[in-house]
Amino acid sequence: MTPENHARAAEDLLQAERSGQQIGLLSLRYPEMGMDDAYAIQNALYRAKLAQGRSVIGWKIGLTSKAMQYALNIDIPDSGILFDDMLFDTGAQVPKGRFIQPRIEAEIAFVMKAPLSGVDVTRDQVLAATDYVAPALEILDTRILRRDPETGQTRSAFDTISDNAANAGIVLGPQRHAVDAHDLRWVGAMTFRNGQIEETGLGAGVLNDPVESVVWLAQRMAQYGQSIAPGQVILSGSFIRPVECPPGTEIHADFGPFGQVGITFE
Repeated sequence: MTPENHARAAEDLLQAERSGQQIGLLSLRYPEMGMDDAYAIQNALYRAKLAQGRSVIGWKIGLTSKAMQYALNIDIPDSGILFDDMLFDTGAQVPKGRFIQPRIEAEIAFVMKAPLSGVDVTRDQVLAATDYVAPALEILDTRILRRDPETGQTRSAFDTISDNAANAGIVLGPQRHAVDAHDLRWVGAMTFRNGQIEETGLGAGVLNDPVESVVWLAQRMAQYGQSIAPGQVILSGSFIRPVECPPGTEIHADFGPFGQVGITFE
């Protein structure tokens, strides 16, 4: 793909977000696209959003579970960018029409107090740079069709990465914990939709340890000349399958001693 292709794809994604109308698969339009192209499109989105006055509040890590990697035929996680207009308070209501096809995932969020960068970042450095961890929900949306209606081809990892790793929002729970106060591998959540339990999972579903997910992110970002800044939020990856959230959905995630977090979709 050319830089012009990257810019065009990013503009199409932005228009889809504005209009609520999904675009076709980029992987079908550009069959030669690869991982670097996908991140180049995401970077073009990033530049456009900064030009619109948005600011970066953090990063998300996706495809951390084996199940999701198998589904998208990929063997590594992906990452996306959290912007200031994506942050929701727990218990908030998402206005109708804000998203196209919202889904949620339960995750552990890391809030950083020190910068983190370099291809050789270690687990101990992640722990030292973390201010606190908290229960969280990630709101997913897709500005790209999940399946092409004519060919039946499904979304690829390249489509997802281009689309800011399908990120659309973040809901932080009010509880704050020292990063070493809990064994994060054993922190789990029961996720309810409209009072009915939908999914359960444990932190170990995220690369066997959510801390290792942040290590991966810092190392990957260094390859693209990026770094994690103090105050930024890192969504370390979901340990449940995505839960569909059509209008009228109320979501509540119970992390037990770790905390609670919820959101409602009008």
